[in-house]
Amino acid sequence: MRVRLRLFGAVREAVGSKELELSLAPGVRVADLRALLLRQFPGLGPLDPRVRISVNQEFAEGDALLAEGDEVALLPPVAGGAGACTISSSSLDVEAVVKRVTGPGVGGVVTFIGTVRDHARGRSIRHLEYEAYPEMAEREMERIADEAAARFPGARVAITHRTGHLEVGEIAVVVAAAAPHRAEAFSACRFAIDTLKERVPIWKKEIASDGAYWVDDHA
Repeated sequence: MRVRLRLFGAVREAVGSKELELSLAPGVRVADLRALLLRQFPGLGPLDPRVRISVNQEFAEGDALLAEGDEVALLPPVAGGAGACTISSSSLDVEAVVKRVTGPGVGGVVTFIGTVRDHARGRSIRHLEYEAYPEMAEREMERIADEAAARFPGARVAITHRTGHLEVGEIAVVVAAAAPHRAEAFSACRFAIDTLKERVPIWKKEIASDGAYWVDDHA
């Protein structure tokens, strides 16, 4: 059987390709594929303990069986469409994100705007590069918005995240949360950005004055 492999961030650089097509024997599990890739691409070794695997845009455990035509992605640790949550390669419009959550029943709107700073980890930052698995990222952000609505009564959340080259001062992410009361709006916004940093397949590369490196500590 044949499966399509997609690679991102530091994993893509270690392998030297962003996509591969593999021919596998029937009955291969996710754990078997991981072992095969480690043998074929030794550069993955240092990354392996922190890499997650998805199958058809859903996180998969090691015992999951692969099937003909599956899309498999190797996802290094995260740094952060038509729905309320989107990935964009263009400059972000804060007002447009806020409009996705406002309405007659809203008493409070809270926004979080993440921008590129000029220093991080004791280094001087020249610019950032963000990479995403866009289809899965948008789906996971929509799930976070749904979870926020379930946790905080009446809350609505919209999220947009940039990809590509970002200069110092540019907006990297916008989270807008609205609710009938301000407490729920604040809580929903905080929940959304914190959870995005943990779960959404978006990776950040810092280009500093003394070199470039992928960030996986959620800073």
